[in-house]
Amino acid sequence: MFTNSPSTSRQVLTVTKLNRLARTVLEGEIGLIWLSAEISNFVAAASGHWYFTLKDNKAQVRAAMFKGANRNVRIRPKEGDKILVRASVGLYEARGDYQLVVEHMESDGEGALKQAFEALKFKLNNEGLFDTANKRPLPERINRIGVITSSSGAALHDVLSVLKRRSPQTEVVVYPSMVQGETAPLQLINALRTANRRAEVDVLLLTRGGGSLEDLWCFNDESLAREVAASSLPIVSAVGHEVDFTISDFVADVRAPTPSAAAEILSQDSTALYQTLRQQKQRLARAVHQYIQTNKQQLTLKKQRLNALHPQSRIQSQWQTLDRLQLRMTHKMQSDLAKAEKQLHTLASRLNHQSPSTNLARAKDKLNYANTKLISGINALIKGKKSELGSKVGLLQSVSPLSTLARGYSITLTEKAAVNSVEKVEIGDEIKTRVTDGEITSTVTKIQQL
Repeated sequence: MFTNSPSTSRQVLTVTKLNRLARTVLEGEIGLIWLSAEISNFVAAASGHWYFTLKDNKAQVRAAMFKGANRNVRIRPKEGDKILVRASVGLYEARGDYQLVVEHMESDGEGALKQAFEALKFKLNNEGLFDTANKRPLPERINRIGVITSSSGAALHDVLSVLKRRSPQTEVVVYPSMVQGETAPLQLINALRTANRRAEVDVLLLTRGGGSLEDLWCFNDESLAREVAASSLPIVSAVGHEVDFTISDFVADVRAPTPSAAAEILSQDSTALYQTLRQQKQRLARAVHQYIQTNKQQLTLKKQRLNALHPQSRIQSQWQTLDRLQLRMTHKMQSDLAKAEKQLHTLASRLNHQSPSTNLARAKDKLNYANTKLISGINALIKGKKSELGSKVGLLQSVSPLSTLARGYSITLTEKAAVNSVEKVEIGDEIKTRVTDGEITSTVTKIQQL
């Protein structure tokens, strides 16, 4: 605990020490947990480590699963998968990120099985199949036991071993059946019917050894449960371990925690002894559970302290740092490549714009435009000159001698020039007078000056 009290000297931490302290606290206080969540942002690094986010509809947390742990995962997870993980809570010191280090991962499909189990349990209970009043007591004297189980399973071996030790005179009839898989419920039903039809035993033991919820699922079959309830022979159900419960256990007349315990019960014919055994079992279970929990807490605490100092913890942190840098480098290379491609595209466009073929095409366009404009200008110039010429021709015609002639005048000419004075001619000269429609030739006979 750090305080700011004036009476105590300040203890200044570096960021590295702070993160290491936070990691120690997280790992030591919380320890190993189970978590059900949806997976997102899944990344499988080249090193083989997995990085992802675990989330529900309100929150999320980062997680890492290193190569040594994820090699045991049967199905590679993908975005949106519902999973169940066992993980330790820790801190990635390099970035100060709170995260989970996952050491086990499985599909969260067991949740659906448990829901189906609870739904069928509720249904059959409402129908009265679990009522104590319907339970048949075990016979006071048991001479022959019918065992419905796998003929090669460990459960049969355990039952026979206990009976041989405690009640060797008891006979055993085995009705073999599969105790796991899709066809197991039908085989168990057929075995029950065979035993009831033969009526050769005093009691039936429906049993198998321990396993996962999926392994024991055939004993949660509704048809099997109804067959157990309809049996004319009393039935003891001993499926799995002490903590395992199946629908067959609830419907059967007696439930035993294990195959061996069932053999113990069937080798006894005293109800009082059974009650004593049951009480002792409960006390033992509580004591063992308390002992396991106490030692588990101590083991977890010691494990977390050891992990904080263990080289593997530092190696995992360095792995994570290396993977993060590798991802950054990959993103940087991709970004640089995209920029280079864009620059190359720009230069190619500029080069194409400056190429001789492009310039030639542009020059041809300019030449065609100039030629069109020149022709248009020449045509306009010719038109203007024609108009100007027409004006001048009109003006010239207005002052032309021919125009004067047309108005009724005439022109007198000698061989040399037009006669505009009497001094230009002499008597006897031949002159020509031009009128509008021709010429008149005459000789000067008289000259009179005004």
